[in-house]
Amino acid sequence: MNFSDIKKLVENGQKPILAIAFPEEAGLLEAVDKALGKSLSGAYLVGELETIRDLKKRLNLELSGAEIIAAESPEIACEKAVLLINQGKADLVMKGLVDTSVFLKAVIHKEKGLMTGQLLSSVMVVELPAYHKPLITSDGGMLIAPDLNQKKGILDNALDLARTLEINPIKVAVLAAKEKVNPKMPATLDATELKKLAESGAFGPDVMVDGPMAMDLVVSKEAAQIKGYQSQVAGDADIILFPEIETGNAVVKTMTCLAGASLAGLVMGACVPVIVTSRSESIENKINSINLGAYLVQRTGNCHDKREEQKRKYEEAVNRK
Repeated sequence: MNFSDIKKLVENGQKPILAIAFPEEAGLLEAVDKALGKSLSGAYLVGELETIRDLKKRLNLELSGAEIIAAESPEIACEKAVLLINQGKADLVMKGLVDTSVFLKAVIHKEKGLMTGQLLSSVMVVELPAYHKPLITSDGGMLIAPDLNQKKGILDNALDLARTLEINPIKVAVLAAKEKVNPKMPATLDATELKKLAESGAFGPDVMVDGPMAMDLVVSKEAAQIKGYQSQVAGDADIILFPEIETGNAVVKTMTCLAGASLAGLVMGACVPVIVTSRSESIENKINSINLGAYLVQRTGNCHDKREEQKRKYEEAVNRK
């Protein structure tokens, strides 16, 4: 399923409402303006009233269906945007011109946030002209040096997205600098453990995990043949699991800046899709992210339902003990 497919499905379904924290950025407002009425039924723009109004006028935007809510600071804007989710007035939330750490502080707040007990991780969907299908990549934006347990959480979130995108089977490549296990390279050890877990059925019967795999093996069947690497995942991966943030960040930005990739990015693990895009992202990629978030809302329900489901699972786990 590519971005064009997602866009069509969202536009033909029940369109959600987006809450944006501190949207005082031209490209973001232009993206929201284009999405309103197509993939969004409405939006709350939470920030400085005059700045938003001035931008709207200067950019000649309609922003039909958007309501501006005053917030005196980025911190207050983030709190109010999250509150709109908890009040059931909005269905997904997006970071505007505010530091990611400030935005996520409101998302993860123990009493007022949007957490369900899952790990938060950054997940990107990337469409490359040189690759035959969209790639899901994670984590290149949040967890700096994830350990094995955190990598399980990262993979769980990526798998949730893959299943919602109706990918089956799901082929996961665990990236490393080489395909041979080296005790001095923790990424290769983690890859081996994740592969064993997948083979035991820990991630579900629809998942194949292979690794460690170097990048050429991940995306090229020819490279795998030349190296004699036997794998159903090589050259046909759906998900790339990065070893740490530097690798993930560099790979995705190289794809977009040098290889002409389009992308959509979300933070997964909260009770609603959380959209965190870079200020340097194109308007097209911001719209892709909004569309992807809207698609998830349409197919996975609202925040209250997800929390009730998480509560049910927790109670079942306690009863099993």
